[in-house]
Order: sequence, then C-alpha cells, then structure tokens
Amino acid sequence: MAWIRTSLVLISFGFGIDQVIEAINRSVPPAVNAGRLTRSIGLMFIAVGIYAILMAILEHRQELKQIQRDDYVYVSRRSHGVVVATSLVVIGVFMFVAIAIKSIG
Repeated sequence: MAWIRTSLVLISFGFGIDQVIEAINRSVPPAVNAGRLTRSIGLMFIAVGIYAILMAILEHRQELKQIQRDDYVYVSRRSHGVVVATSLVVIGVFMFVAIAIKSIG
C-alpha cells in the first residue's frame, strides 16, 4: 500500500507541475518559454511513479507466490525503494542545476 501511495503522489506531482506551468505559459507573453524544462521534469516524476508502481506489483506477486508455496525465505536483493530514491535524487539535482543556471543567466 505504501508503494501505491508513493507512486500516485509522484505521478500526481509530475502532472501538477505540467498543468501549473501550462497555466502560467497562457498568461505570459509567448517570448518566455519555461515549459520545455518543466515538462521534462514533470515527465520524469511520472516515469518514476510508473516504475515504482510496476515494481510494487511484481514484488507483491512474487511474495504471494512464496507464501503460498510455504517456502518463504528472506533473500537479499536490490531494493526498489533505493532505485526510486536514487531517481528522485537525480531529478532533484537536475532541477537544482536548471534553476541555478536560469537564475544566474
């Protein structure tokens, strides 16, 4: 359930970023084009959310199969949470650099 909540928040946040920037672009003269970068950031959030929910579904199915076979044994593996967290760090650094470059220039 936590993965579903997290995935939905990421997808909603990405969609929200896109919609807010689209509304701002409608009210700003056409010479200003901030939509391209923010649309990419929004799409990255949506992609991470989709990845998280797909991995949650696969992991849940695997866990249920192991429980049904009655051979549930802990096996160390790469955490999908670490992959999602790393993706969010990359997006955050990308956003930070983009905003810093934009504010300097």
